[in-house]
Amino acid sequence: MPVKTYQGSCHCGAIRFEADLDLDEGSNRCNCSYCAKIRAWFAFAKGPQRFRLLDGAGVSEYRWTAPGQPGPHLTFTFCRTCGVRTYARGDLHQLGGIFHAVSVPALDLSPEQRAAIPVRYLNGRDGRYDEAPAHPEAI
Repeated sequence: MPVKTYQGSCHCGAIRFEADLDLDEGSNRCNCSYCAKIRAWFAFAKGPQRFRLLDGAGVSEYRWTAPGQPGPHLTFTFCRTCGVRTYARGDLHQLGGIFHAVSVPALDLSPEQRAAIPVRYLNGRDGRYDEAPAHPEAI
């Protein structure tokens, strides 16, 4: 499937965005301590031009540095009113530079569209984003 523009928002609408995504490329679920706590599920908008913040009145940010890392590689956003996590942004060479990790639950999708998105499980707990964890069903 080609890249398509999707709309998304937090629950109360204080954060609204659109992202150009190819959901057939799949999405990621990670088992690092942060992602496991929030049950993160991300699809990637690669390149700064593929993500547009339409209304950011409610944006708050969280930056966390994983153990053994020199600094944070993602800035997570959430709504200061309703608390919904909407996207993260980062800059990684492996993803072509600047990217946005869009929260799949924050996208305006039908249940059928959401169920059809392939999921890759990542072993972030051990810093091995190139492999699945031993028990992905626990993420």
